[in-house]
Amino acid sequence: MSIVPLPRERIAHLPTPVEPLPRLSQALGGPSLWVKRDDQTGLAFGGNKTRKLEFLIAEARAHGAKTLLTRGALQSNHCRQTAAAAARFGFECTLILTGHRPEGFTANLLLDHLLGAELVFAGDEDPEQVLKQAFDRAQEEGRRPYLIPYGGSSPTGASAYVAALEELLTEEAPFHRIVFATSSGGTQAGMIVGAQALGLPTRIYGISVDKHADDLRPAVAELAHEIADLLGIDLALDSSDVLVDDRYLGGGYGVMGDPEVQAIRLFARHEGLLLDPVYTGRAAAGLIDLIHGGEIEPEERILFWHTGGTPGLFAYADQLRN
Repeated sequence: MSIVPLPRERIAHLPTPVEPLPRLSQALGGPSLWVKRDDQTGLAFGGNKTRKLEFLIAEARAHGAKTLLTRGALQSNHCRQTAAAAARFGFECTLILTGHRPEGFTANLLLDHLLGAELVFAGDEDPEQVLKQAFDRAQEEGRRPYLIPYGGSSPTGASAYVAALEELLTEEAPFHRIVFATSSGGTQAGMIVGAQALGLPTRIYGISVDKHADDLRPAVAELAHEIADLLGIDLALDSSDVLVDDRYLGGGYGVMGDPEVQAIRLFARHEGLLLDPVYTGRAAAGLIDLIHGGEIEPEERILFWHTGGTPGLFAYADQLRN
């Protein structure tokens, strides 16, 4: 029996593959590298949010919802997958997107449009406040809204990564460390709860793409405790136990610098594996630096958890082709 006994709609193509990266391991002269392919979850180009949406969609249906609302950046992978899930299950979908409406739609934004989502651009306003206003308006109009938080990182959504650690345990022997991009904290919080519940010694190592560690650690710890309470799991965790590395923030969220470009090229040219500019590219750049700096030792067995986002490559074409 699963340790995540929550209602669930089967959307993702699971289990996602776990693959060795021998040529990359050799090129870096370091540890044995593997990848967990959550870019292959299957929903509108896949990604880690599809796992969360399995539980969020089930909860929305249980509440009798008709409309899904959430928010994200212009090139949000979370919004793209939410729009796809809404289309698949017959929900209306409203997406609140940061900033102003661009002249042209590309990459994830184009997919949001094709999937039939209502796109609301926050402009100079606080996107969270615009989301609340849209939710209240949908309620007044009788559209029975269900609010999905940023990144799908509610206790219900993040429980998906407790189940993901359970899935991993059936596939592979434990890794010394799991390295991945962390931002809203749901993926990391779920993994931490899963690792403790399953007795895995694996270090759950998040490389922040946008937040400082002092801000992200307590948020992840709080969410992990909420997940554990929801699932009835005993959790011993303090915010100081949460492993967040914020040394690779570069120019900020969505700003692709040379480390991300080089990481994307390295993974592509040695393994035929495509990363995205915002999340996995930054996490991979951090992983490479940790290996080169000796913080990850050569005898370690490392799993890089690919959280998806590859459509975002097409929004950064000019930078990547130089």
